[in-house]
Amino acid sequence: MASKYVSLFSLALLVLLSLLVDHSVSGADTKKKSSVEFLKHLQGCHKGDKVKGILELKKYLEKFGYLDYKNAKNRSHENDDDFDDLLESAVKTYQLNFHVKSSGVLDRKTLSKMAKPRCGDADIVNGTNWMKKTHHHQHGSGSPFHTVAHYSFFQGSPRWPAAQTHLTYAFLPGTRGDAMGPVARAFQTWQANTHFRFSRVEDSTNANIKIRFARGDHGDGNPFDGPGRTIAHAFAPPDGRFHYDADETWAVGAVPGANDLETVALHEIGHLLGLGHSEVEGAIMWPSITVGSTKGLHRDDIEGIRALYNV
Repeated sequence: MASKYVSLFSLALLVLLSLLVDHSVSGADTKKKSSVEFLKHLQGCHKGDKVKGILELKKYLEKFGYLDYKNAKNRSHENDDDFDDLLESAVKTYQLNFHVKSSGVLDRKTLSKMAKPRCGDADIVNGTNWMKKTHHHQHGSGSPFHTVAHYSFFQGSPRWPAAQTHLTYAFLPGTRGDAMGPVARAFQTWQANTHFRFSRVEDSTNANIKIRFARGDHGDGNPFDGPGRTIAHAFAPPDGRFHYDADETWAVGAVPGANDLETVALHEIGHLLGLGHSEVEGAIMWPSITVGSTKGLHRDDIEGIRALYNV
């Protein structure tokens, strides 16, 4: 009889152990990888190389406008891991925009820039590199400014109508409770530096600006990609949509390993008002952010919004 109990106990122990092993394995499988992990294996790569991960790099550069196989004469390397001429050209342009030596080689500095979380809005649209676009502005006398402008606008310079200086915003269901204060502060900062006035409304139906947290493909044609890489995006006026990626690690303030909700809101509100990306690294409209840090408006951001609205 004793041996029977021992056998039953052993069987129960085996079942328990198998459940624990299954649980640990499935937990590891479901843990999401960072969407920029492919970059780790690419340091030193250059034209002529064939390395696993280069295809993912091509998709990354396509998303932000640097690479366009669809309009290229030679599309033979569009879906492979070959480092071709088109990719080298795209890497050089990326390096120019992000103030890295334009060698076409994937050096450590270039990869570190790519690894940073960033806005999902493209830097290059329909072949126009908006981060290098020069804007000429006029003094009252008609003579041009002597300062160089580094900010940019969306294609066609869309803006809110001149008479529409009061904009309302609303949070859609599912918005994190700790995001509402930082977003409100970001709107207040823009209000203090523009001719706009912002106010929150509870009913999102007729709000000018709608803020939400979303994952993956969320129906706007601009899917998120899990942890890392794209962390938020917003649309040009008068669309009013502003989306955070819910798969990211978010925080209020400078918290190690997290993205600051207010800093990202400041950037995306800039898009909502009509600003594109800036080539000034200190500007809030610089495309990427540093994890665990905060950032405010820069002179370049303020000059850009004033130039767009002629105020």
